[in-house]
Amino acid sequence: MMRVVALLCLLWGLVACVSQPAEAPQNAELVLRGGRIATLDERVPQAQAIALRGGRIVALGSDAEIASSIGPDTQVIELSGRRVIPGIVESHAHLLGVGELREMLDLRAAQSWEEIVRAVEQAARTLPEGTWIRGRGWHQEKWSSVPADAVDGWPVRSELDRVAPRHPVKLEHASGHASIVNGAALERAGIAADRTDPPGGRILRDGSGKPTGVLNELASELVDPARGMSTAEHEAAVRRQVALAGAEALRLGITSFHTAGETLATVRVLRAMAEAGELPLRLSVMLSEPDEVIAPELARVRVIGAGDGMLTVRGIKRYADGALGSRGAWLLEPYSDAPENRGLPSISMESLERSAVLARDHGFQLCVHAIGDSANRAVLDLFQRVIPSRDDLRAQRWRIEHAQHVDRADQPRFGELGVIAAVQTVHCISDGPWVPARIGMQRAANNAYPWRSLLNGGAVLCNGTDAPVEPLDPFANFHAAVTRSMAGGALFFPGEALSREQALRAATAAGAYAAFQERELGALSPGMRADLVVLNQDILSVPDAQLRDTRADLTILGGRIVYRAP
Repeated sequence: MMRVVALLCLLWGLVACVSQPAEAPQNAELVLRGGRIATLDERVPQAQAIALRGGRIVALGSDAEIASSIGPDTQVIELSGRRVIPGIVESHAHLLGVGELREMLDLRAAQSWEEIVRAVEQAARTLPEGTWIRGRGWHQEKWSSVPADAVDGWPVRSELDRVAPRHPVKLEHASGHASIVNGAALERAGIAADRTDPPGGRILRDGSGKPTGVLNELASELVDPARGMSTAEHEAAVRRQVALAGAEALRLGITSFHTAGETLATVRVLRAMAEAGELPLRLSVMLSEPDEVIAPELARVRVIGAGDGMLTVRGIKRYADGALGSRGAWLLEPYSDAPENRGLPSISMESLERSAVLARDHGFQLCVHAIGDSANRAVLDLFQRVIPSRDDLRAQRWRIEHAQHVDRADQPRFGELGVIAAVQTVHCISDGPWVPARIGMQRAANNAYPWRSLLNGGAVLCNGTDAPVEPLDPFANFHAAVTRSMAGGALFFPGEALSREQALRAATAAGAYAAFQERELGALSPGMRADLVVLNQDILSVPDAQLRDTRADLTILGGRIVYRAP
């Protein structure tokens, strides 16, 4: 009887298999074929074709292997040998700043103070009296000459007062760590001759003690054109600036963006946009407001992948020092061109440690701006003090933003501790012409922009542009990473340059890792989100001189074509 029952069960199973055939595999929505696809997946590093469906990658392989994914409704793109890479991860920039720069004077190309004054004069002629004139991007080290009335190498406000006496003016330095304002702006901010310097900042004064208009480091925040903006005005500005910055990023092949320092009010707008499907690209946000402001909100504001992976808020941004250009970077030894100055910490290490404890206890990633070698050492020490276990510290993936000047003794500590180096390679070639004057040739050779040494020490190195400090151009960044070639062709200590493969990983997979997103982004393999870029040339093989001509032909985000070059 048992044999009969078993036989009947077997026959019933066979009948069921015949009467219920297996479901046919679904066709892809989009197939790209005939290309050279750099997957950054070590199991299958190269492919010829890729199939996408439902916002994910469903298959990679040869054209023949992917042919079965093509159905009557599949969109097929012929790559004709073009290079495909994962969507670029902008690992450190300022999203609203990129959009905001489109609404103010762009001074990055200015060759003289006189040129900047003319731009302000033209704006004053067209804007109603009392309207703010704002600009960004000037850098006195890049001018052809120093103004005759300069104080300590910095311009003074007299010419701004002459051409715009009835408009408050604020012009931010390229580094974002200084500003020059006119008398009308000083008056609005209540900055008179007797105003003391704020902690972590300096009001530059002339020989008689009067403010020259230059506000260094945190003093720049004393003059805030956005003060008094209503909630509705702020939301409108955020939406406008996100749209402007997002369109620019997608045009450049950037599909993910780590925005380094936003307010809770801005995050509320971004969250609403994400949940409504209105964000143009994926965002990972670092909060920038003081501990006492964010602490009560951290549990509520923390979000991972809202809006189908479009918004993550899990970082806290803090500053250990300022910028090298403004001599605000905190150095172990004095500046070579200002022997009385070693820079200064932006905040006390006690205050930074409180932020670190707050981040640790709430599961937030701590991202600390550190440019000088003293600042980098102090931050590494602090990280190790707050989280003594190296395994625990590595799991937190805390970051040092910039890591521009790191003492030889501290370079291997990044890898040993698992601290991520979030660098901006374009700063090297932009700042390189004047860096040796600031810190001396020996320190520049040993400590400045030590990318290869950081990698050799086992560090994770992710790359960004710091836009709008520098242009939002990942291919100029890539060129800087692999050549360290400055304007005119001189090389800035090229032994620290990256290989093409290292630079590509820093622009994609490492950035995804730095945001805890390596299972979703940064590489191309089945199951991962379908973010990828089709390039006009092969950045892994073209001559160095052609790298800056690289452009995105197609940008694909979540399986959708979001940018197509003309």
